[in-house]
Amino acid sequence: MTAAEFDGSIRDLVDRRADGAPDHIFLIDPDSGETTTFAELADRCRFVAGQAGAQGVKPGEAVGYAMVNGTDTATVILGLLYGGYLATAINLVAGRQTIDYVLADSGAKLVFCHEHTRDLLGDSPPCRTLVVAGEMAGTGRQPSATRPAASDPGLLMYTSGTTGTPKGVLLTHQNLIAGGTNTAIAHELTPQDRGLCVLPLYHINGLCVTLIGALVSGSGLILPQRFSVGKFWDQLRRHRGTWFSVVPTQISYLLNEAAANGHDPKDLDQLRFGRSASAPLSPDVQRTFEAQFNVPVIETMGLTETAAQILSNPMHGTRKIGSPGIAFGNEVIIADAEHKELPRGEEGEVLVRGRNIMLGYLNNPDATRAALAPGGWLRTGDLGRMDPQGYVTITGRLKELIIKGGENIAPREVDEALYSHPDVIEAAAFGRSCDQYGQRVEAAVRLRDGTTVQPADLINLCRDKLGAFKAPDRLHVLPELPKGPSGKIQRARLSDLTE
Repeated sequence: MTAAEFDGSIRDLVDRRADGAPDHIFLIDPDSGETTTFAELADRCRFVAGQAGAQGVKPGEAVGYAMVNGTDTATVILGLLYGGYLATAINLVAGRQTIDYVLADSGAKLVFCHEHTRDLLGDSPPCRTLVVAGEMAGTGRQPSATRPAASDPGLLMYTSGTTGTPKGVLLTHQNLIAGGTNTAIAHELTPQDRGLCVLPLYHINGLCVTLIGALVSGSGLILPQRFSVGKFWDQLRRHRGTWFSVVPTQISYLLNEAAANGHDPKDLDQLRFGRSASAPLSPDVQRTFEAQFNVPVIETMGLTETAAQILSNPMHGTRKIGSPGIAFGNEVIIADAEHKELPRGEEGEVLVRGRNIMLGYLNNPDATRAALAPGGWLRTGDLGRMDPQGYVTITGRLKELIIKGGENIAPREVDEALYSHPDVIEAAAFGRSCDQYGQRVEAAVRLRDGTTVQPADLINLCRDKLGAFKAPDRLHVLPELPKGPSGKIQRARLSDLTE
C-alpha cells in the first residue's frame, strides 16, 4: 500500500489493520512485556476517542498529550486521530513558558497526561487534564459516528522555536500516512519487521517514522519509556527488533558506552539496519559505528513540516556516506533564490513537494507564506547540492552560515573535522560577531571521559583539515551541548552559553 493508493484517515487505517490482521502484535512494552494487537489497538482507540468526547471535546478541536513514551502514549495519539481530534504534541522538555504558549495558541480543550507529567502543565492550565493510568479499555462513550477525512487536520506539532516563538505545524491525516509510507517504502518495511522507538512521540521522527511507519506497513513497534544505552541492544535482542531509529548524538552515546563497558549487539541476526535522522551524521562517526557493531546505518533527512522523512539512502544499491540520500515518495530539488531548479552540482536551497507537505502554520499566515513557495514547494531552509544520481548533500542552513570576511563557511564542515577525532562525542561550530571579520568561527565540543586531548589540539586538527581561515579561533569544552527534543544540537544557544 502506498500513500497514493490509500485515501483514508488514520481511523480507516486502524480499522483496516484490525480487520485484516487482528491478532498481529503491534505494540510491545519492553519493561512489562505486555503487548497490544491490532484488534486491541482499535478497541483502545475507540475508548480514548470516547473519553475525549465525554469531556465535551468536539471532533476537530485540539486535544493535547503530555506523556512520556510508552504503549499507552501511542494509543492516546492514535485514539485522538481515530476520533477526529487535533492531536497536539506537548514537548516535555520545552519549559513552562513554551508549554503555556502551545496550550494557548492551540486552544486545546483537554490534555492527556501521566501523573508525573501533570505538573509540567502548571498549577492552573487553561484546559482540563485527564490522567492516563492503567489499561485503556472499557465500555465508555464511543467515538463520533462522523469519520475524519484524509484531508482533515490530524496533528499539531510545534517546532522547537530556538530562535523565536515556536510555530504550530498543521498536518492532515493524508500528510501523516504519506510520511509513514515514505518511511515504509524507503526501508522496505513488512509485517515481519519490528522497530525500536527510542525517540519521543512528541517529536515528528518518533511519531511519524516509527509509529505511523509501523501502522502503514502493518509491522510492530517496541516502545520503552526512554532511550537507555545500557538497555538498547538487549531490548532489540529480547523482542526481536529488526530496525531502530536514532539521532546522531545517540549513535555517539552507543559508541561511547561500548568503549567504556564493552556492550555489543551479539546474537542479533534479525537486526537489518539502524536509521539516523534529525541532524547530519558525521561520516567518521558512521563508519566507526558500522565497523564496531556490524550494523548498517541508513542516513535520512526529514522535517516536521514534511511529516518526517523526505530523503533516505536506499536499502540496496549505493549508500553514500555523508549524504541523507535520494527522494522517496516526494519530489526534492535544489533551487535558487527564485525557487527555480538549479543544475546538478550547484548549491542552493532544498525544496520538497508531495502529499506529505503540511497545510501550514497555525495562526501564522506570514510564516506559512514564507515557507510555501509557488508550485506547491516547501522551503526547507537547508542548503545543499544534488549529484547526477539524485543524492543530496546538505551543506548548511541558510540562517546558520558563518560569514567571515565576506566568505561563507558552513558550520558542518567544522563539525565533521572535529568529529574525526575519536574523543569528540558532540561538536558544533557557530559564528560570533567580531570587529575585524564581521564574524569569527568558534566551536563547542563534548569530550569522552578521561581524554587528554586539549582545545589547542582540536583547533590544530581543524587547521590541518580545513585551513586556518575556516578553523575555530576558539574552542569551548562543555559537559553537554544544548539539544532540542529530537536530539539536534541547538547552535543558536551556543553563543550565549559560551560567553
